[in-house]
Amino acid sequence: MSKTAIVNTRIEPTLKREVETIFQELGLSTTQAVTLFFAHVRNYRGLPFELRLPNKETRKAIEQARRGNGVKKFRSVEELVNELES
Repeated sequence: MSKTAIVNTRIEPTLKREVETIFQELGLSTTQAVTLFFAHVRNYRGLPFELRLPNKETRKAIEQARRGNGVKKFRSVEELVNELES
């Protein structure tokens, strides 16, 4: 079967570059990776990974992190380890 269908999509440039670097490391072109994804969707009859909405507790934690609440910074790994062990 010839490959004549075209998929045209807009992707954030940084995401595209980062993902294409990973594809290169895997020995895949972007076309091969998208084709693989489409084949998996067909075979799974859905997305080949779990897709869920975060629960209430997780949404609250995400919002707090975005606002900078509860974010603690450490000057060294040792300081972090000491905090985790206490």
